[in-house]
Amino acid sequence: MWSAALCVAFVSISPAQESTDPNRLTVIKEYDPTKLIPFYISGYTGEVDRVLRFDLEVAGFKMVEAERAAYKLAGSNTDAVRGMLSDRNNAGLFDKTFSGGTPRQQAHALSDAVVLSLTGKKGIAQTRVAFKMDTGRASEIFVADYDGHSPTAVTADGVIVAAPTWAPGNRSLYYTAYLTMSGVENTTILAHNLGTGGREIVARHSGLNTAPAIANDGRVAMILSKANSPDVWVASSNGKNLHRLTETRDEDESSPCWSPDGRWVAFVTKMGGRRVLAKALSTGGPIMRIATSGVLNPSEPSWSPDGTTIAFTAQMGGFSICVVPAEGGEAKVLADGEDPSWAANSRTLILTKRSGGKRTLSLLDVPTKQVKDVPAFSGSSSQPSWAR
Repeated sequence: MWSAALCVAFVSISPAQESTDPNRLTVIKEYDPTKLIPFYISGYTGEVDRVLRFDLEVAGFKMVEAERAAYKLAGSNTDAVRGMLSDRNNAGLFDKTFSGGTPRQQAHALSDAVVLSLTGKKGIAQTRVAFKMDTGRASEIFVADYDGHSPTAVTADGVIVAAPTWAPGNRSLYYTAYLTMSGVENTTILAHNLGTGGREIVARHSGLNTAPAIANDGRVAMILSKANSPDVWVASSNGKNLHRLTETRDEDESSPCWSPDGRWVAFVTKMGGRRVLAKALSTGGPIMRIATSGVLNPSEPSWSPDGTTIAFTAQMGGFSICVVPAEGGEAKVLADGEDPSWAANSRTLILTKRSGGKRTLSLLDVPTKQVKDVPAFSGSSSQPSWAR
């Protein structure tokens, strides 16, 4: 969340309009999340206008002319950001003013208020993401606003890093770094406190230590080859109390992720010589395949926070973002890209796209398949992870 405090003021709307309660939610009665909501914005200038349009398009809205809009947002951004939301009949739905923080932060707060009022779901405009950015021969971990603004470097080691992921509470990141210690270079999984900058080694065993994934209770799943082949292991948040979840010889498991309830770990393995998605109970048990009918070569699974859906990358002549029911079934191809990570709303994905030899980040509204690119950075950006 923002470091600067935001304040919101509620103003009563006209008695001639349908409601005088500015706090009420006016969820669309027949809201269809698979259809874009026609929307009109007026009265804003500069950065605030651009932020509102970007946020709402990411959330499944479509900017149209006033006469075609189902809902309208009118307001101003002179000293604070004010927004008056109404429907196509000009019935007022809310009148709110946001102050404190920056105009960009105020605009994000207003767009989240619109999303909550019309869909009944919390917005994501005030969330953050972590990602890897290439910096020449090395790479570093960065954190930014969800739309790519205000990027801040977390690491400055000048080595290769990979796969940042958020710990519960969003105060720490886990990631892999290729570090040299005591004269030995090896992959190392680190837990990095964002407040203090302190780091702790979670895993630095002989062989591969990579792909940390953190459960809601703090347990970590990761890929270790300490037993001579890359397998999924589960441990406490500090890397202790290790137990091996898979015991395969040549399948080369990768990309673990947790179910929201912490019962299951999903990952990539091979069955019958083909790469597939699979899962196992986090306490141990047989490996169960997750069917992804219609697509091949799945990788990089991401389990939605509501537990219903797994997003993943499929490689079929190119990289595609797909989704499948968590129990497996018919997979749907949504967009070009890789490295999907869910927002807390279980609706929006952040992903990586390849273009001209460079990787960039994009936001995908899953029900409508609308894609919005985030601002380009100086280096190739990939492996995004959405804060919880």
